[in-house]
Amino acid sequence: MITDGFTYIAVLVFIAAVLVYLPHVLKNNTAQTFFRFVPPVVLIYLTMMISCTFKVWDMEATSSAYAVLKNPLLYAMLFLMLLRCDLRKILHLGPKMLTGFLAASFSIGLGFLVSYALMHNMLGENAWGALGALCGSWMGGSGNMLAIQAALNVSETDMAYTLVLDSTCATFYIIFLLWAIGFHEKFNRWTKADTRLIDEIGIALEKEAARNNKPVTYPGIILLLGSGLLVSAASQKIGVFIQSALPFFDKATWSVLLVTALGILLAMTPFGQIRGTEELSNVLLYTVIALIASRADLSGLGNTHLWLLTGFLILIVHAAVMLVLARLFHLDLFTCAVASLANIGGTATAPILAGAYSSALVPVGIIMALFGYVIGTGGGLLTAQLMSILQ
Repeated sequence: MITDGFTYIAVLVFIAAVLVYLPHVLKNNTAQTFFRFVPPVVLIYLTMMISCTFKVWDMEATSSAYAVLKNPLLYAMLFLMLLRCDLRKILHLGPKMLTGFLAASFSIGLGFLVSYALMHNMLGENAWGALGALCGSWMGGSGNMLAIQAALNVSETDMAYTLVLDSTCATFYIIFLLWAIGFHEKFNRWTKADTRLIDEIGIALEKEAARNNKPVTYPGIILLLGSGLLVSAASQKIGVFIQSALPFFDKATWSVLLVTALGILLAMTPFGQIRGTEELSNVLLYTVIALIASRADLSGLGNTHLWLLTGFLILIVHAAVMLVLARLFHLDLFTCAVASLANIGGTATAPILAGAYSSALVPVGIIMALFGYVIGTGGGLLTAQLMSILQ
């Protein structure tokens, strides 16, 4: 059993690194298909939770190392992740695609509210917090989920339920959307959608991405790392100060909102053009996920089937509302499907679906997924607060 804090951190990061590197080693078709539907982030969660359940490390002895690192690294990761989200590029998508994305985000939030209203008596007293964190992930990405967990102080045991729900329900939903994209012509006729603008946007974004070929350099990496850590430290100090003056949010929520605002603003400056934000934010993301999953004991998961039912109910409500809005706003299937998966699957899967429709539209999937990082934390926190009223 591991009792030393530094050894505990070293083992977590090493295991996460091995699992992230596996897809680059196992390149046969079977392995690549497996990693497409069970990505490294899920493997990290499962491995750490199983290790925790079998007492590979002493929870009490390693708690101080966990407490010191988790939130500071989380805020730094969130800041670096948001540096990729230039709002000016997002606006290039045009009103119809932004409408599709916001419709997907709205319908996901509504799905959580409806499902929680029906299931909350069976999920547990504090389920609204864990579902709010998952809502942040399904509107944005894993970084948003972790930020909401920190803001709402959701326990690692409750977060274990969200992993099971997220990995299972999202996988089936991705398969469904990849199947449904083959019916885009019939769907577009039904909604009376015009797809000419989408094709033009995809080609323009692909040309713009090809021009941005600057290399990743170590001065850029260390500047980004130092800036991320400084923003993390400052936001925690300022969050305490703001909370004392404006107590309607706690200090963690204020810290998350400050980091989010700084990341979005600096993304539109030359600082946001420094290469390495994706690579460094991913390193921190996998580290934080490993930390959080290392405190989740699977032996405490007693009503997993009810959480899974809740997850599928959320997706059913989401899909039904999207159908209504698609007909109302004349949205095409590409916009609806990629907007939906940009929310629920993020940057890992939205480009795959976009590429299944047309390779020229892969940048659209990426940018829509990045937009999810911008709204995911706020959207998840709002949905969580509304769910807390329903309990």
